[in-house]
Amino acid sequence: MNTTEESSARARGVRYARELEGHLAWLDTFSGTALGVLAVASGIYTYLGVSSLLDDNGAMTTFAAIAYSVAVSVGIFVFWSYMLRLFPAVREARARVGLLGAMALGSLAIIAMSSWLNAAALAGSAAVEQHLAKTVQDYQSSLERAHEIALSAQALERDVARVRQSFEDLGEQEATGNLSGLAGRGAVFRVLRQKSSELTGLEAQIASQTPLVQSAFSEGNAILSRMRALTVEPGPVEARSVEFSEQAVRLAGLITQLRQLSVASLVERAAQDLSASVVLPELDGRSAQIRGDQAATITSVLEVLAQRATTLERAARDVLALPAPPDTTYTPISAADAVILYARNFVPSWAGAIAIDLLPAVLVFILAITHGAIRSGREGVAIEDSLTLAELRAALAVMKDLDGVTKEPIEQLTPLPKPKAAAE
Repeated sequence: MNTTEESSARARGVRYARELEGHLAWLDTFSGTALGVLAVASGIYTYLGVSSLLDDNGAMTTFAAIAYSVAVSVGIFVFWSYMLRLFPAVREARARVGLLGAMALGSLAIIAMSSWLNAAALAGSAAVEQHLAKTVQDYQSSLERAHEIALSAQALERDVARVRQSFEDLGEQEATGNLSGLAGRGAVFRVLRQKSSELTGLEAQIASQTPLVQSAFSEGNAILSRMRALTVEPGPVEARSVEFSEQAVRLAGLITQLRQLSVASLVERAAQDLSASVVLPELDGRSAQIRGDQAATITSVLEVLAQRATTLERAARDVLALPAPPDTTYTPISAADAVILYARNFVPSWAGAIAIDLLPAVLVFILAITHGAIRSGREGVAIEDSLTLAELRAALAVMKDLDGVTKEPIEQLTPLPKPKAAAE
């Protein structure tokens, strides 16, 4: 590249740099105001977030919230003002890395002291409603599970009825003489009738629980409907949370009642007692042979009784082995805590809350790139080649002023030493 082309390239670079400097000069006229508006907006949302965390609504609490939000606004404005001025001006890589680290640390501090509170102000009510909705789902699962277990226990009524019917049938056979060979209502018949009566009482006790189970489940569903309505009703979420908490306590009591209405443990104990507690009557046969037949029949009945009791006990244990309903407890939560707990459901709100605080970081990088382009355009250009017409006129005016002050030639002010040869 010859000298003419180099000069032309340098001139274009100077014009490019001057154009960018003109844009920056115009942008500087309102950059500070824009940064102040962003800081004030962040402070306002920070105030709303802090207010949601404070329980008291007195004057001191309000003053504390205002003081905190003002401190946040000032901190954001000062921090980004430093970054906007210093980061684009540094040239060394080490200095830029250090400022990048400082900017990252400051950004984390801003998120910690402001952004999450901004998110609480933007989506706090919705996050609390999300918490209420999730609690309703948990309570519904627990209620349905308790009802399912209770119904499984009520289904044991059919097993008890089947065993009772088998003993009644055996009793009818004994009454006609088809079991022990001795017709009538003797010792064998009384043993069979005894167990049949026990099972009849157990069956009636199980049947009496069915209306209670259905009533508790219906009432629980009604409470769940009210809790769902509270999650979407208009109005302050704090007031709705109070009633929601009351309904949750009632529902927890109903779930506990349903768990207690399960008759599985009752059936298990009854099955264990079925074969263990047998009152053997006195054999009433007229002869030793008849009494022997009665004893043999009673032994066979006791074996059948043990088998039926084992089957019934196994069915009751299967119900008891079913997974218990999960323990669900409603815990009131603040708007800020709800936003953090359900952060993945409110990504846009989090993005907006963080963006309003960290948007100046984009301006920092824009200025850094622009200043780098300006320095690149002026690189290798002499100072006299980069002077504008206004700067040149100002320089000439200064020179004229200096000439006006200094009237005498420079040689007269400072006499030159005579050469040695002339002196000789």
